[in-house]
Amino acid sequence: MYENTFPNKRFKKTIEFLEDVVSPPAKILDLGVENPFSKIMKDHNYQVENTNGEDLDLVTDAVKSSEYDAVTAFEIFEHLVAPFNVLRDIQATKLIATVPLKLWFADAYQNKNDLRDRHFHEFEDWQFNWLLEKAGWEIKKTLKWTNPVGKFGVRPLLRKVTPRYYAVFAERR
Repeated sequence: MYENTFPNKRFKKTIEFLEDVVSPPAKILDLGVENPFSKIMKDHNYQVENTNGEDLDLVTDAVKSSEYDAVTAFEIFEHLVAPFNVLRDIQATKLIATVPLKLWFADAYQNKNDLRDRHFHEFEDWQFNWLLEKAGWEIKKTLKWTNPVGKFGVRPLLRKVTPRYYAVFAERR
């Protein structure tokens, strides 16, 4: 179903990680608007609701409900100025999140045509762990993986061996 190409490799790794830590038909609040991965979760029998595109730096009401088994945040926290606020306010007892890792050989991602499509943060694993712990989460499982590109050169070679994505399963302390 998934090829080993972007974003399919990321989707495959993410759904495997999710299924390993939270079984369907769990009720999930997925941070961010409905997206291709929301459909993948639904296809794997999760009950998924998405947030409505509100600025989660300023409005965290959507996560203040305990009716969900888990909250997922796939490629969301790097876009927030202050991810601590939403992490602190989540009422669900389980969190599954992925973030891009900071690459020493590449600048942070930014889309010059869309001000919302930029990374305010690209974390090192210890930074994201610390953020989660400070917001009241206990990390139970992590996974890192690479994002190779089909090009030649030093940076593409580094992308084959340097982890780019970081997945975390945490429970509320």
